[in-house]
Amino acid sequence: MSNTQKLIAVVGATGQQGGAVLRALQASGQFKVRALTRDPAKHPKLGDEVVLADFNRPETLKAAFAGAHGVFLVTNAWEAGADERKQAIAAVNAAKAAGVQHLIWSTLPNVETISGGAIDVPHFTHKANVERIVKEAGFTYHTFVIAPFYYQNLLGAMAPQQQPDGVAGWALPLDPERRVIHMGDITELGRLVTGAFAQPELAGHGEHLPLVGDFLSFNEVLATLNRQGHKVSFKQVPRDVFASWFPGADDVAAMLAYFEAHTYLGSDSRSAIALANKVAGQQPTNFAAWSKANFALPTPA
Repeated sequence: MSNTQKLIAVVGATGQQGGAVLRALQASGQFKVRALTRDPAKHPKLGDEVVLADFNRPETLKAAFAGAHGVFLVTNAWEAGADERKQAIAAVNAAKAAGVQHLIWSTLPNVETISGGAIDVPHFTHKANVERIVKEAGFTYHTFVIAPFYYQNLLGAMAPQQQPDGVAGWALPLDPERRVIHMGDITELGRLVTGAFAQPELAGHGEHLPLVGDFLSFNEVLATLNRQGHKVSFKQVPRDVFASWFPGADDVAAMLAYFEAHTYLGSDSRSAIALANKVAGQQPTNFAAWSKANFALPTPA
């Protein structure tokens, strides 16, 4: 490894986004990679260096970012008790104090602004509100990457459930005919981030780079899966009914209402998607190709 390689510190190196970034940076051979985790002893070979970083202990961030040229920063909205704004401010300030030149923040659309305050999706808007903090910190370069609706959600948090008729499927408060979901393979976020670090002149001045492998309606998702031999269904249900089904269902319903009204990215993002694909160096995988390789129906209990 060359001593001239710039060091990139990757927050959340054991998570889906951070892990994807870590692997892509390593695969590129262009950078030295420092994996940041709350438990370095558990992951000793994760990166060229493995260093403690804990947002809830801001004093750990000084060493985490020391000597780094770049930082990939993501926070976890689903972590119990997490205050994303507080965590992000601590990380941005520590990165700036450490002399970091290029900070890449994993953001999401500002639903409050896009919807004129009509729809509340905190885990989107809270990330969007951090953008101003990043801009005002005065890094030489800063970039905003936007994660899509993960294809992987259809294997996890939003996997199809067995319906009363015995067929696996989805019952959601969403018009399945409306093409509103910007989707992608989250493992490909790393290629986009690596490209941004490697080409700051192209994507280091506050550009928004969305990872989008496909833009689909739920009916198109179903049609793709059923063409591939799966048998899945969809039923549209009223929002108030869905919201009573499980803890947090109202938040999911609000997110889907936002998608339906404004799309996932919230505006015409074709030029931003084109720039993101240029920065990444290739087109992301579309849903049909991903699902053919990865989708499987859950085994009935």
